[in-house]
Amino acid sequence: MRGLFGVRRYTAKVQAMQVGGPVGAPAHRLYFARNGSPVSPWHDIPLIANHATNEYNMVVEIPRWTNAKLEINTRAPFNPITHDTKKGQLRYVANVFPYKGYIWNYGALPQTYEDPREVDSRTQRVGDGDPIDVLEVGSRVCAEGSVHRVKVLGALALIDGAETDWKVLAIRSDDPQSSKINTVGDLEVHMPGLVAATVDWFTKYKVPDGKPPNTWAFGGVPKDNVYARDVIGTAHASWKKLVQAPHSDLALSNASVDGSPHCMGREDAGDAYNALFGRGSVPAAEQAEDANAEWHYISR
Repeated sequence: MRGLFGVRRYTAKVQAMQVGGPVGAPAHRLYFARNGSPVSPWHDIPLIANHATNEYNMVVEIPRWTNAKLEINTRAPFNPITHDTKKGQLRYVANVFPYKGYIWNYGALPQTYEDPREVDSRTQRVGDGDPIDVLEVGSRVCAEGSVHRVKVLGALALIDGAETDWKVLAIRSDDPQSSKINTVGDLEVHMPGLVAATVDWFTKYKVPDGKPPNTWAFGGVPKDNVYARDVIGTAHASWKKLVQAPHSDLALSNASVDGSPHCMGREDAGDAYNALFGRGSVPAAEQAEDANAEWHYISR
């Protein structure tokens, strides 16, 4: 059956499968599987969780308060989450006072692509070549590789060199404060200072590595949720063009995108599953949510 955006519907839960050791091991990879087939967290997980309520799926790459720079690998088959490297060294973000690691659950919107060949008419700069980043601001710390429904609150346009790097502000739909927070304005009321801290964090986080501060489109002022959904729609259209293209430098293998020349049949998917997980893979452990790691906001 065709689902939203040409992806067949699946009801089975996606399982994260760890290969190559835990985070911090150079070979760490977190793959995704479903019904005995590898699936891509970039291509096979639908962007839209519920069209009527404007809910999206988010793939968590980096749990809040941690420092390892983990990301969906757009060049490895089936796009596992891997530990980013630079000059052969694993990358970690510095702790820039007063922050500890990433101050949100950091992840990506599946089935989106900020095209580096296309100039974003909103910022007059090209995309950064990755899925759109999501900053989940809820009270819980999410596990690497977990997938959550989120509500989009707004978006910030980071300028990274000559590229646009959109940062979507979102909150898990099941968060205790989700019913109260629907806009960036609500976020300022219930989580005072978080938007300003977000802009400050991204402005400074590369400075300890000897780089200049980052800059922003729109003066670092967040756009509202309607604008953010339009940005996401543009990135989704770019992804559809990408995944339908016959050739690419990026890894487009998938198990469910109708019409994609990179969609694998059941037999090929089974062979790929055995090749990826046949030696040394283990299901990623479910991580309990730590009540002591919750946010606490004090009204001014």
